[in-house]
Amino acid sequence: MAAMEDVLDVYERPHNPARPLVCMDEFHVQLVGETRTPVPAAPGRPARIDYEYVRNGYANIFLCGEPLAGRRHVQVTDQRTKQDWAHAIRDLVDEQHPEAEQIVLVLDNLNTHVASSLYETFPAPEARRLWRKLEVHYTPKHGSWLNMAETEIRIMN
Repeated sequence: MAAMEDVLDVYERPHNPARPLVCMDEFHVQLVGETRTPVPAAPGRPARIDYEYVRNGYANIFLCGEPLAGRRHVQVTDQRTKQDWAHAIRDLVDEQHPEAEQIVLVLDNLNTHVASSLYETFPAPEARRLWRKLEVHYTPKHGSWLNMAETEIRIMN
């Protein structure tokens, strides 16, 4: 209950560019290819796509949504590891919001969403610098739907 109230309190804050609210989530996507060339639609004939496909592996997509600013940033990686998350955080801090005093970050409780992921990826001073730029708020267990980034991902799917 406390984690839910914490996230809801964060969502009530007014927009502050010095402390942007960012909701972050990730998801896997299966990459598929066509086995036969699709036939495009023509007058009086619908498009035709064969049901067979070739599996081309998976990709991971990090979504950073900023509901109060009306922005989103998407980053694609080959996998979803602690290191991939750490690099996405460094991108968030250094590339997306270098001017921010601190980033208010809403995350679910995935085991990679922790400070130790930064420390396992970067030298300690760099990991500490990145973690100190974040004000992290975790959604409750079984309540990741409170993360607006997850809701946006579900809508896209």
